[in-house]
Amino acid sequence: MRRPTFPLLLCAFGLLLAAPLLGAQALPAPGVPLTPQRPVLTPLSQPTLTTGQIELMKLEVQFAEDVAKGGGQAFASWFAEDAVTLNNGKPATLGRTAIAASAQWNPRDYQLTWYPEGAQMGPSGDTGFTWGHYDATSKDPKGQPVTMGGRYITFWKKVDGAWKVALDASANDAPAAGDCCKVTTP
Repeated sequence: MRRPTFPLLLCAFGLLLAAPLLGAQALPAPGVPLTPQRPVLTPLSQPTLTTGQIELMKLEVQFAEDVAKGGGQAFASWFAEDAVTLNNGKPATLGRTAIAASAQWNPRDYQLTWYPEGAQMGPSGDTGFTWGHYDATSKDPKGQPVTMGGRYITFWKKVDGAWKVALDASANDAPAAGDCCKVTTP
């Protein structure tokens, strides 16, 4: 009987680690196509990912899925009591209570989706951060769709053994070339 070689075992281990990320949770929201800008990151597509990075990226995907389904209420539920949010052009929001008060959107009216592109686990294994790209879709007063996107970073920490968001920061994408000087028409 032939024994599997080390590379084959390593590949099988990679598939076991990748299984949670290869399922539906690793894909963008329904109707959002996979593009080079929306990669599905797995240990197979990025063989240098550590188990800590995979853990944080899986956590980020779960966070995004909950928010896509539950809106602002789900968003706020992921934060630590002493968390902070930093959003483009707005003052810092301090504490989960204030974050919950400012996150009052319904996913039928405002859809926030994102995907992680990378992660780093802290040396002690109880802190880390993820980063990636987000898209936000809503409607203007005339009912026309409005979409904006940008970059985010989420800093995670363990609180009583459970992962919580300690800091969420985002910045809108820069305008497309030539868009900075366009005059909007009514």
